[in-house]
This record gives sequence, C-alpha cells and structure tokens, in this order.
Amino acid sequence: MTSVRLQVDKLAPHINRALNALDAASRKVSLEPALLELVRSRVSQLNGCAYCVDLHTRDARTAGETEQRLYALPVWRETPFFTDRERAALELAEAATSLTEGPVTNEVYGRAAAEFTEVELAELIWTITVINAWNRLGATARPWPLDRPRSRPGQ
Repeated sequence: MTSVRLQVDKLAPHINRALNALDAASRKVSLEPALLELVRSRVSQLNGCAYCVDLHTRDARTAGETEQRLYALPVWRETPFFTDRERAALELAEAATSLTEGPVTNEVYGRAAAEFTEVELAELIWTITVINAWNRLGATARPWPLDRPRSRPGQ
C-alpha cells in the first residue's frame, strides 16, 4: 500500500482551504455529473494519482456510470460506449493534461466547442484544471492514505 509522504493539507492549511474552495466552485456547474466524473477519472488515470482514480470511479458509479464504461475508460477511443459529447470531453481532458506534448490543438478544442456551449466549455476546462491540481498533490505528496484493500470473497 502507498504510504503518506507529506500531509500538505495539514502543513499548509490556508492553501488547502483555497484549493477546496476552488474545487467546490468547480462542482457548481451545469454539466452532467457522470460526464464530470468520467473526465476526473480519466485525468487521474493519466496522472497516476491512485487516490483520485479510486475516489472518482466511486463517484462515477454513484452518478450512474456503468462498470463497463469505467473499465473501458483507458481505451475509450477504441470502444462504442461513449457519446460524441463524452468523447470530445475526454479528448480535451487528455490534451489539457498532457501539455508536455504541446498545447491543446485547434482541432481538439474545436471538437469540444462543437459539443458544448461556451459556458459548458468554460466549466469543463475549469474541471480539468482543478482535477489536475489535485492529481499533482496526490501523485507527489501522497497526503492521503488509500483504504486498505478489501479481501475477495472466499479469502
């Protein structure tokens, strides 16, 4: 199990409160909760934040997401399980998360802009930005322990 490295939330509580406030604001949006959790889950996968992958896949299930789609999320391009709107959101999320490969292209942005209103697109970009911030904390400092794994039935 991954152990806590540094409790940044407790050592710099004023910054933690600010990020929590930003996170709360990013959740007061018009976008579908299941779509947002798909985006948060995929970004967390890309960033290697185990805590956030666990958290947001659970939240996605609560928002009505299916196991099949969650399992297929890493290969969403290769499956028929996602709508054009979801594909545009996931593509934008991946591009905005992988900025070392270059800025988000006009083509990727254009596909997202075709599926979302300007307000929705702004909300989506903020959601992607906020989860990337949380992922960087989680993947670097590991300030929160993961739950102990549950034993499998029969063990």
